[in-house]
Amino acid sequence: MKNEQFLTDFHAFMQNKGFIYGPFPDIYNGVAGFYAYGPLGKLLKNKVENSVRKLFFQHGLRELECPTVVPDIVWEASGHLKTFTDKVITCSKCASVFRVDKLIEEYTKEETAGKKEKELLTIITKHKITCPSCKGTLKQEIKDYNLMMKTEVAGKPFSLRPETATVTYLPFKQLNNYFRKLPFGVFQIGKAYRNEISPRQHLLRLREFTQAEAQLFIDPKEKNNWEPYEQIKNKKLPLYTNHHQENKKELEEITPEEAIKHQHIKTKAYAWCLYTAYNQFLHMGIPEEKIRIRQHLPTERAFYADDAWDIEINLNSYGWTECCGVHDRTDYDLKKHAEFSKQKLEGTRDNGEKYIPHILEIAFGTDRPVFALMDLYYNKKAEGEGKTMFSLPYHITPIEIAVFPLMKKDGLAEQATIIKQELEQEFIVDYDEAGSIGKRYLRAAEAGTPYCITIDYDSLKNKDVTLRDRDTEKQIRIPIKELKIILHKLFKKEITFEKAGKLL
Repeated sequence: MKNEQFLTDFHAFMQNKGFIYGPFPDIYNGVAGFYAYGPLGKLLKNKVENSVRKLFFQHGLRELECPTVVPDIVWEASGHLKTFTDKVITCSKCASVFRVDKLIEEYTKEETAGKKEKELLTIITKHKITCPSCKGTLKQEIKDYNLMMKTEVAGKPFSLRPETATVTYLPFKQLNNYFRKLPFGVFQIGKAYRNEISPRQHLLRLREFTQAEAQLFIDPKEKNNWEPYEQIKNKKLPLYTNHHQENKKELEEITPEEAIKHQHIKTKAYAWCLYTAYNQFLHMGIPEEKIRIRQHLPTERAFYADDAWDIEINLNSYGWTECCGVHDRTDYDLKKHAEFSKQKLEGTRDNGEKYIPHILEIAFGTDRPVFALMDLYYNKKAEGEGKTMFSLPYHITPIEIAVFPLMKKDGLAEQATIIKQELEQEFIVDYDEAGSIGKRYLRAAEAGTPYCITIDYDSLKNKDVTLRDRDTEKQIRIPIKELKIILHKLFKKEITFEKAGKLL
């Protein structure tokens, strides 16, 4: 259930502080499902995407970039043209159309996963859910709505990709030649498009969005012979299994070794993918207590999936929200594209035996983690305190350092500019000389900036500056010549703030 007052304040914060603008284009009344990233929002999104790249690269995956507009034969092969649908319901009064599961989740605490149409209608009646647009009665009928965005190229039917996954499979032959031997992993970070029905949850449900999807191509006989699994088999994961859901029990911390033993997870390679996906969100800065890994119920799992779990984040605004899917897609995709393309998409074992590789997938968008970070770390203080904090983890903040001359005169601004130019070779740096120093500190805190540097008259005399910590509001003096080195150590947590300089 959404938190109305929090959302009102939160949306105003994102709009006014330069994070997210929209619905876009707002000067033409805006279109639902389209948003623009402002200066701070784009920097935050870059940080999230670079975090994704860094972790995937560390595991040996390589990045691709494929076209976003693809001929319909591809989507016929993948099944999207016929089956890529959402269940929708229509208002009997104003004819507005809404996605059923999201409408229910927005106004109730009821779970919708795996429920059939009659069960969904029963929930709507039970909670007296009406049309969000006009408060009219919703029709007692649920229909399927195809989400593909259509276009034409040279007079032939094409579609905008609804995901990056499918186009990642198409160059399999070239990838197999490049990597020389399976298993191998690749990923894409890029735009996808879905003709969503009345998207109503800001960045969580967009018509144009950015996905970050990794695909691991593997010999099915090697799924339980996966060396990286040994490094993570005893790590704790917050698993919310089918057993927990069906019996309405709380999730529990379980190791991959225990999960495989109790047959919650089927293979070691898949368990590694699940842990890697979970670790992605921890690296972004999502608190571990806000994450759960929910197993797909048998009624909701895709027919081709041998294993499927979602990583969900407990948001202040919308509660538990799916932000990532991890799937064992078996050989479904390569088999279907081989059939439609008349090409052999195969791997070869050491003994010369041919086989169709299986695909393990980590699929998420980068817009949702950006929204989650803003949602979880935005903190509007009580009216009497008169300030808003944006307490992002220091490593993921849009602006890393703010530089302030105490005054514009007497050479302070010139010295501040020299320091700013030196630091911005390695950091994202903001420069502000407008207003009182207190107001500048407040603006920096609202942007989430971890450290503020003030150049005062003592700086000109002693060749040092004041460094202020965002969360503690403590200040220390740092020699200018040591500033860059100390900042690097602070961001890497190699030194405490108190030990970095002389505490004021």
